[in-house]
Amino acid sequence: MWIKICGITRLQDAVSAARFGADAVGFIFADSPRRVTPKQARKITKAMPAGPERVGVFVNRPLDEIEEIIDYCGLDLVQLHGHEDPAYCSMLGGKVIKALRVTGNTDLVEVYKYSCRAVLLDGYENTSCGADGNGFDWRMVGVIDAGRPIIVAGGLTHENVGKAITTTRPFGVDVSSGVETAPGIKDPVLIYRFIEKARKVTYEVNKN
Repeated sequence: MWIKICGITRLQDAVSAARFGADAVGFIFADSPRRVTPKQARKITKAMPAGPERVGVFVNRPLDEIEEIIDYCGLDLVQLHGHEDPAYCSMLGGKVIKALRVTGNTDLVEVYKYSCRAVLLDGYENTSCGADGNGFDWRMVGVIDAGRPIIVAGGLTHENVGKAITTTRPFGVDVSSGVETAPGIKDPVLIYRFIEKARKVTYEVNKN
């Protein structure tokens, strides 16, 4: 189970995520109360422990700008939350996680149009990128062919991530507001509980 703690704004939160076994941490470079500048993100990525992948979250930005930030901040992956089409995503190769917003009217055939590291399914809200805690009907993931790398996000907490995993059997889970005391301020106890629960349920699912 690939676990990402997104919306990192402080070094101590990145350290907690790494210490408790997160596979990735996310830095938002788009309109959000968790937005960071490239300078802020670089300072954290250079100081945090090795291990978690560094993911930059972008919305409808020029390709050359994204590539510059990747190099400057030492990012491993980019998560695209805008209207980026498959051709745009392919220019970034295997570094892309493409986010799609899910509503009751969403045509999940869109998942198959993207050749990328994974597709992230997020709840729909009126902000420019995810992490506001709005979920979606996880049963919709059941229509996607097994083996397709899907990351589930939106509204996850340590209390419901187990159900999300057993319902969707995803490649990964992504949390931000569900491990916070305020936007951009993570709680190490909540990070620990989230990762512990996700790992435990994944083990139980695989065992059965």
